[in-house]
Amino acid sequence: MEAEVTEEEITAEIDREREKNSRTVDVTDRAVKEGDIAVIDFEGFVDGVAFEGGKGSDYPLTIGSHTFIPGFEEELIGTEIDQEKEVNVTFPEDYQAAELAGKPAVFKCVVKKLQEKQLPDLDNDFVEEVSEESDTVEEYREEIRKKLADRKETEAKNAKEEAVIDAIIADAKMEIPEPMIETQQRQMVQEYAQRLQSQGISMEQYMQFTGMTGEMLLEQVKPQVLKKIQSRLVLEAVAEAESIEVTDEEITEEMEKMGKAYQMELEKVEEFLGENGRTQVKEDIRVRKAAEFVVENSVEE
Repeated sequence: MEAEVTEEEITAEIDREREKNSRTVDVTDRAVKEGDIAVIDFEGFVDGVAFEGGKGSDYPLTIGSHTFIPGFEEELIGTEIDQEKEVNVTFPEDYQAAELAGKPAVFKCVVKKLQEKQLPDLDNDFVEEVSEESDTVEEYREEIRKKLADRKETEAKNAKEEAVIDAIIADAKMEIPEPMIETQQRQMVQEYAQRLQSQGISMEQYMQFTGMTGEMLLEQVKPQVLKKIQSRLVLEAVAEAESIEVTDEEITEEMEKMGKAYQMELEKVEEFLGENGRTQVKEDIRVRKAAEFVVENSVEE
């Protein structure tokens, strides 16, 4: 049975696609409003004293993204370009930097530049640009409905898989070497830094405003990393115990999917991955099959 998708969900998904295809233009004739990108300089003070990590420059802040302290972005609405603005906020009680948690602060800000996103019209021309399957808005809405239904089904399957694996982990005894955890922590933080960079935010800027340090970020991702490693080890053990095999055809099919995603011929994918990469693909498929096995053989209580 296909998952139910509402018209509102379809519209929201299409709006996200329009957002992805928007263009950014400079604004010079008005004040900051919701949805703008305000490029700001700021410095934060608690009890009149500047605090460490509270200063930044040329920070591209999307108003309404809720990436800063609650209330900060709303306070900037109505501010003119080059106008000095004092923003009064209170740090959350659970703020990462304990010395700032729960304290009122004043940020002296200047909006140096203002930009807005212009979304493309939802018409057949837009559909032809973003879709390989649809030519009209009506066809595109149906395409999105099917896409969302598939996503919901996948999410439900993943949730069940996670619950089953969690139950297995709870009963399992395993010792994970600390260097393995540390390596994965660094990799996860690096991936997060790359995602920030794609949004025009450097890791230095992020840490300036949030008060986070590299050590704090590593500690923050540790539970997630530990869970990831435990899940992998459990599924590898299941694959071994159940003698789960992977065929050459399955490996080739997976490589073809990778090639399609990166617009590469199969031969180029094989050349790029090499023998070690092929082995990794095989292990990933084996683990995935082990996950399917434990879900299929689980009994709901």
